[in-house]
Amino acid sequence: MGLTGNNVLVLAVGSAVLLFVGTVWLWPRLSRRSWRAVGGRVGLLLATQLALFAAVGLAANQAFGFYASWADLFGQEDEQGVVVDHTPNGGSGGPLQVTDIRRVKETGSARPQNGGQIQKVAIVGRTTHIATSAFVYLPPEYFQPQYRARTFPAAVVLTGYPGTAQALVDKLHYPSTALDLAKDGRMQPMILVMMRPTVAPPRDTECVDVPDGPQTESFFAKDLPDAVLAHYRVGKKPGSWGVIGDSTGGYCALKLAMHHPEVYAAGAGLSPYYNAPSDPTTGDLFQGDKGLRDRANLFWYLKHMPAPDTSLLVSSSKIGEANYKDTLKFIDRVKATNRTRVSSIILESGGHNFNTWRREIPPTLQWISGRLSDR
Repeated sequence: MGLTGNNVLVLAVGSAVLLFVGTVWLWPRLSRRSWRAVGGRVGLLLATQLALFAAVGLAANQAFGFYASWADLFGQEDEQGVVVDHTPNGGSGGPLQVTDIRRVKETGSARPQNGGQIQKVAIVGRTTHIATSAFVYLPPEYFQPQYRARTFPAAVVLTGYPGTAQALVDKLHYPSTALDLAKDGRMQPMILVMMRPTVAPPRDTECVDVPDGPQTESFFAKDLPDAVLAHYRVGKKPGSWGVIGDSTGGYCALKLAMHHPEVYAAGAGLSPYYNAPSDPTTGDLFQGDKGLRDRANLFWYLKHMPAPDTSLLVSSSKIGEANYKDTLKFIDRVKATNRTRVSSIILESGGHNFNTWRREIPPTLQWISGRLSDR
């Protein structure tokens, strides 16, 4: 049974309830002062609490998508994110292959020209040799005959860490939100490439080109756009690509737009931070290279590097978000460049969670749609 499956959650909740009832029922029989009775009471209390904590933890993981599998939870994920393709032509199947297809809404039309389509894809970077999976949302217009010669703008959508790409579809509802907004005329039809920034699990690479390690920034700046362009009708001119992310993905989105404005004309960070952390999940990302470390600090970049010609969006909350003061500081720094454009979504209250981001996603999609070209 999968970590995020309903069966596991039902089993955990059922076990907690049965243990609670059993504890109440057996407590009078274990009221004696013998070591067996005391041990029984301790065992029942411990088992009940463990079952309760497991049920709460599983429910929270299912709601917020922290871990995708048991292997992911215990740091033993089998599917590696970095592979080397040794074939002369870089692989016979191409850099992107579709592995599954599903409709956008279960209650919607099965015809993609009416309701759009979500394709699960496997991507292999031609230059970085990073292999990862993603979900690609294609709007209904992509399949309609009158648009067969049209290209579409695209936005890369990134989760936080550890995060799952599936959560972008099922929990944050990016495809269905984009479908509804486009139907209402509030945004243009767009392709969404939804994935986790963790391309070398379980390591958190913070979208950095790690010396002698995963070249994550290069993957998102070069290999990913090339793979998508080779398979889908995406605009090829500058201004056709944007990037959105929450938390770690928000930091990545801002950094990619700032470092690579020739690729990403707009970057939106929902509850982002502004410098790559260093902790047990990241390891030593920079191997002592101060230049790489400075470049990963967005405040340093704004102060010491030429202002990038790109548009940025940041979000925070006055109550509930730890990044509020840094976000205001970042907005002021960007405004001082007189070249980079910045917008913001500041909520009165909202924590660092899916519920907050669901409130910010519709205006974010409208914002990025207005800044991208379909040519």
